[in-house]
Amino acid sequence: MLSVAGVSLVADLSGALYWPERRMLLVADLHLEKGSACALRGALLPPFDTAETLERLAWVVAYYDPAVVVALGDSFHDSDGAERLTPEDRAHLASLQRGRDWVWIAGNHDPAPARDLGGTFTREVRDGPLVLRHEPGGPGTTGEIAGHLHPCARVVQRGRSLTRRCFATDGRRLVMPAFGAFTGGLNIRHAAFDTVFDGLGFTAHLIGDSRLFTFPASRCVG
Repeated sequence: MLSVAGVSLVADLSGALYWPERRMLLVADLHLEKGSACALRGALLPPFDTAETLERLAWVVAYYDPAVVVALGDSFHDSDGAERLTPEDRAHLASLQRGRDWVWIAGNHDPAPARDLGGTFTREVRDGPLVLRHEPGGPGTTGEIAGHLHPCARVVQRGRSLTRRCFATDGRRLVMPAFGAFTGGLNIRHAAFDTVFDGLGFTAHLIGDSRLFTFPASRCVG
């Protein structure tokens, strides 16, 4: 359990967050169709990232059975990604949406998602003390949950190094790890996080195989 602005949230090992009080599931940076986008630019990647990401999302949706799913932006790798969905992946996505509310938040990669995907489209969601958006706001923001930065953290113990995706939070705001299969990570010691948190006064919750590993940001290395 993590707490943001007094709200208790379940940090799932998939990289999703669950808000039990609202029966709301949050995922960030799916980057669907990244493989096909790279192929168009001549970088050949296996074209299975969308199917893999949707399959992992299906497991999380089945486990929590949320009433609402909110995708925090960059759900597609580019503005044409939805058009490249295979019929099978489109049908899978529709099955995940069935019987629940689905909210697409605009990201910098997909500012105007295709309107035939189902669900609703918005710039941000405000619910109680929380604001859900794609890009983190400036210093002093409270109650924010965002994506965009793809946080990961590296720790060294007993001469061994470990780098994992992570949830980064100071209790006032939280940056979620990227959920997509082909998404990379940005080290939390990168200068981009200086505009989000007050120095190193935040915590990294590294995603392990069976549990989260919690370290102060000051214990993580660049």
